[in-house]
Amino acid sequence: MIVGIPEEIKADEYRVGMIPVGAEELKHGGHRVLVQRGAGLGSGLTDEDYVDHGAEIVASAAEIYAQAELIVKVKEPQPEELAMIRPGQTVFGYFHFAADRKLTEGVIETGCVAIAFETIQDAGGGLPLLKPMSEVAGKMSIQEGAKYLERPMRGRGILLGGVPGVEPATVLILGGGIVGLNAAKVAAGLGARVILMDVNIELLRYLADIMPANVHTIYSDRAMIQHYIREADLVIGAVLIAGAKSPVLVPRSYLATMKPGAVIVDVGVDQGGCFETTKPTTHSDPIYEVDGIVHYGVANIPGAVGRTSTFALANATLPYVLRLAEAGYKQAASADPGLAAGVNIQQGRVTCQAVAETFGMKYQPVALN
Repeated sequence: MIVGIPEEIKADEYRVGMIPVGAEELKHGGHRVLVQRGAGLGSGLTDEDYVDHGAEIVASAAEIYAQAELIVKVKEPQPEELAMIRPGQTVFGYFHFAADRKLTEGVIETGCVAIAFETIQDAGGGLPLLKPMSEVAGKMSIQEGAKYLERPMRGRGILLGGVPGVEPATVLILGGGIVGLNAAKVAAGLGARVILMDVNIELLRYLADIMPANVHTIYSDRAMIQHYIREADLVIGAVLIAGAKSPVLVPRSYLATMKPGAVIVDVGVDQGGCFETTKPTTHSDPIYEVDGIVHYGVANIPGAVGRTSTFALANATLPYVLRLAEAGYKQAASADPGLAAGVNIQQGRVTCQAVAETFGMKYQPVALN
């Protein structure tokens, strides 16, 4: 099979879909790997690195899309990429369809097979290709939130961990999954007072056992969110429903009760966000204010640390890429129901129920025969 790795063109995206060792593994399996010139530079990977591991360098994305049977990328196709995708071509990457009707309709029109990293499941029902980027995004949410709490960045002028004699910041984290867990670890390590909320009691018990004393686990309901958001200096949105649009937990009216200059970081912005006032931003223009509250809505947070993120993501995706290249998506998905769960759109048919329900589209189970 011919596998193509285009350069990512989403704003401020520095990741790449494959590291050189992936090309080497594919070549050992008898496959060809085409890498667009300069695709790895944002992650510190040169064209020579790829060539040394058996890849072929091509000049343009058009050549990648024209030749490759399997496209491996990181972020959702941009409009100019949609125009190059061919019917029947398999595209493997993050899509987050439920947050973007226009993207969903565009991918349907291409006639391709869209396999989404974010809905692939492991044997335990976990999300193995979302997990590494959730780990990065969770840690970075605190790093970015701490920065925008600084007064020159329009925040309250609060040091996250405080100093002797001055209380630390209060960090409210909505969601105790991978993002929330990693955000809490970093915030606690910096000395903040952390409120970690979730609706899963068993998860809260587990988190209470493993977290340090400055992390307090609280059951998430409307009253508790209203109570603790008044105290928060930094609020992290870390809610995920696989494949579906994020539920709105914080309506705009709650912002009036927050401290002026408090910061919101909505990690779930890719899926629509859990704040009513969330909108996507970029690393080059990351924040905006609503009702005196600083909002950080970057939709590709891990892209800023391209090298770390690329290696973490590629470590997780390579086994799936090898299976897709060796067997094709139908055979590979037939052998692995978790991979089949990643097929969101199949040649014009919406095969992810959450996406279909979000947009009122017809849902059709993936056809693998």
